[in-house]
Amino acid sequence: MSLRPPEKVRKLQQTLHEKAKAQPTYRFYALYDKLYREDVLSYAWAICRHNGGKPGVDRTTFEQIEQEGVETWLQTVADELRDKRYEPEAVRRVYIPKPNGKQRPLGIPTIKDRVVQMAAVIVLNPIFEADLCDEQYAYREGRSAHDAVKKVHHWVSKGHREVLDADLCGYFDTIPHPELIKSLSRRISDGAMLKLLKMWLRMPIEERGPKGGKRRTNPAKKAGRGTPQGAPISPLLSNLYMRRFILSWKKQGWETRLGARIVNYADDFVILCRAGGPKAAQAMRRIMERLKLTVNEEKTRTCHLPDEHFVFLGYEIGRCYSETTGRPFWGTRPSRKSITHIKQEITALTCSNRVLLAPELVVEAINRKLTGWGNYFKLGQASKAYRAVDNHTRQRMRLWLCRKHKRPGQGVKVYSYSYLTNELGLVSLQHRPRSYA
Repeated sequence: MSLRPPEKVRKLQQTLHEKAKAQPTYRFYALYDKLYREDVLSYAWAICRHNGGKPGVDRTTFEQIEQEGVETWLQTVADELRDKRYEPEAVRRVYIPKPNGKQRPLGIPTIKDRVVQMAAVIVLNPIFEADLCDEQYAYREGRSAHDAVKKVHHWVSKGHREVLDADLCGYFDTIPHPELIKSLSRRISDGAMLKLLKMWLRMPIEERGPKGGKRRTNPAKKAGRGTPQGAPISPLLSNLYMRRFILSWKKQGWETRLGARIVNYADDFVILCRAGGPKAAQAMRRIMERLKLTVNEEKTRTCHLPDEHFVFLGYEIGRCYSETTGRPFWGTRPSRKSITHIKQEITALTCSNRVLLAPELVVEAINRKLTGWGNYFKLGQASKAYRAVDNHTRQRMRLWLCRKHKRPGQGVKVYSYSYLTNELGLVSLQHRPRSYA
């Protein structure tokens, strides 16, 4: 959460966290009433409003709620929760294109459901944060994907050179409900809160049918599996269930026996071993089978450094060579797939059907893409990747300008580097500061 909580909400969270930390077996019995506290709901609204997003199946937007009055709307939500009349609506499903040409399903709950779920996250996160493992980096305050990549680099540098690069088939969609509820019940004895969490796990899905009409299904309820992707509660639930795998790994002694360290970010994880990579793979598969999760065998492999590299969270990790001395070192760099993807995005922003746009608008869109990509891929040996992306961007921008102004050729002389950067303000990744790992 990027917004600072109000003082009373912060104290509530601190109290819950300290209680959970001090008493690892304590079960909280009075949580549901915290959801409809005015300060908690207002903070939940502020976070959801800050995050933005499209409307759900009811088509209600943030702007409409603000026009009608946020305080009145929040009071209505609070009354529904207090009287236990609240019931979640269906989740609107949309599909997001993936770099490999496939599509990833994303659920969009209604704004009311998002706010109530965020209120639950505000209350529950401090409790379960006390239980999460050090190996988990996703969706946690003070931790990031960069921290996870740095930790992987750390273990590689310390001699963990047999790496199990693992992948699960549809992790979020296959988390079994009974086992997940057990994990929740270990800390929650509040029946009303547990009932609410179960309702969110069984929310129906609304999407466009093959003939254009709307259709509703409920695969999660039918199969008893899955968390609502795109919903505020999903990260907490996914972290909580992945914790079971990490605890099982440690309890069975694999961490000590193989010198095997896990680094986990959401549904991505690697196991770094000093030796015994095949044994680690067998143990991982057995544990995942007991957890009723499916390993993606096509994407799971054991990598042997320094002869091979592996990719984690978009970074390629392994042996690198200094561009000045040629000396080898253990490092990180943007993966080829990540570089190809950003190039494809730049190409799409400079295609021929956009020639009617003003150059300033095209450059603004490109700069947003480049800045976001550069902010993420700032670790390690990124210079070569930056040069490749910069060269591609300038080439595409020149071709776009030639098409727009109907000039022949590649536009290298007419639209010089100085013109693109100084006149149009095109970002250059090579001149951005970055960190090393």
